Amino acid sequence: MRHLRHLTVFRHPALTCFTSLSASVVHFLLSPIQISLFLIALCHLLPVQSFISCFSSNPPSRFIMSLSRTKRISSSNSVRSSSGSRRLSGFGPVQGGFSGISLSSSSLYAGTNGHHHGLGAPLAALSVNKSLLAPLNLEIDPNLSMSRAHEKEQIKSLNNRFATFIDKVRYLEQQNKMLETKLELLQGQGVSRSNVEPLFEAYMAGLRRQMDLVNNDKTKLDGELRNMQGLVEDYKHKYEDEINKRNNLENDFVILKKDVDSAYLVKADLEDKVGALTDEINFLRNAYEEELRELQASIKDTSVVVQMDNSRSLNMEQIVAEVKSQYEEIAARSREEAEAWYKSKFDQMSVQASQFGDELRIVKGEIAELNRLISRLQSEIEAVKAQRANLENQLAEAEERGELAVKEAKARIRDLEEALQRSKQDMARQLREYQDLMNLKLALDIEIATYRKLLEGEEDRWLWLFNSDTAESSPEYTSFQSNKNKLRGAYVQCYFSPAPKLLIKTIETRDNSRYSIH
Repeated sequence: MRHLRHLTVFRHPALTCFTSLSASVVHFLLSPIQISLFLIALCHLLPVQSFISCFSSNPPSRFIMSLSRTKRISSSNSVRSSSGSRRLSGFGPVQGGFSGISLSSSSLYAGTNGHHHGLGAPLAALSVNKSLLAPLNLEIDPNLSMSRAHEKEQIKSLNNRFATFIDKVRYLEQQNKMLETKLELLQGQGVSRSNVEPLFEAYMAGLRRQMDLVNNDKTKLDGELRNMQGLVEDYKHKYEDEINKRNNLENDFVILKKDVDSAYLVKADLEDKVGALTDEINFLRNAYEEELRELQASIKDTSVVVQMDNSRSLNMEQIVAEVKSQYEEIAARSREEAEAWYKSKFDQMSVQASQFGDELRIVKGEIAELNRLISRLQSEIEAVKAQRANLENQLAEAEERGELAVKEAKARIRDLEEALQRSKQDMARQLREYQDLMNLKLALDIEIATYRKLLEGEEDRWLWLFNSDTAESSPEYTSFQSNKNKLRGAYVQCYFSPAPKLLIKTIETRDNSRYSIH
């Protein structure tokens, strides 16, 4: 029942009614002794209202005392219970009956052990019904205890929910009062202008100027970098053009070299042919001269012996002259033909030799010209290579200078951003500290105003309770006044103390209500 006692602290009328109802239902969850007393009350025809009132609000001892106050049963009365079930408000069904009990004359009580005691009157004959010795069949539902436990838990949960709701309502009322007080203080408090903002604005303006200078330097360096990149691109294009020219000249040189090689081969072939023809001409000349000499010698040394038949008259001289003339004619014709052939061959070879000599001179001139061109191109290639190496070195130096400048600019920008971030963090930290101090001051003002209102309310309540002069002289009022003065002194000391402290004080009033003050 701890939560029920906790609910009585608030002294709310609806909550008190709810607590009383919960206590009645909890007391109704009966023990076996209370069930027996309930059956006895039914036997003695106890009024239901009086039974419920004494049973719901009193322990079993008081219930027995209430039973003793009931009227005595006359001996002539007989009690018979109905065979049906009777349901009381708040109780389960009870079935069974007491039948056939015949009691004697006046002032008899039904005992639990079956004996009857008289008060001076003679005992009459007692008839006992053996059916009464059988155990009672109450036919109590076995799920009744479970349903009662469930109802008990449900009532407890409802009680807790109601208590939570009351606590929430009280907490919201207190928060509403605190917010109203805070609003009043904020409305009454003037807007204070801090002198720190101009300093931070000036510092931030200086940082912005430095950032503008750095941005200008960065723009300048970007322009120089773009110019250098343009020059590098131009030199790259020139270098590529020179490489293309060199490749074209190398291709031309290869072609000319092939032509020179073919011309040299043709020249060597022609020289070989000229040598062979010269040797052949010399050989034929020597052969023909030797033939002529032999023919001349044979002609000169030949002696012709002619024996003539005298029977004929032959003109031998004429015949020899004819043969000689024919032979000379043949020899002259063959000599002329050989000389003409030799001369034609010699002229032809001379023409060819002169022609090939001219071609050879032309080819030699072209080869010399190509050699001069090759040497000139090689010198130009060496110069272009040196220029290329120089441009590559300049490009590398320019890239290094640009990268260093960009890194320096980025480092300066990063340093400025870090300085700006640090200044922002310092400013935010100072603003937070200032806001914390203002919030602390405001919270203390609100607490002082709240506790002042609480103290005034308690004073009004105590003045209403102790309206007479004797109430003021009572020890409770004196204790309340001393506690009030101590509380005021403690909060004044807390407000004017250099370091913020958290004060928790609990006030217990006369009606055991507790107020925790933070």
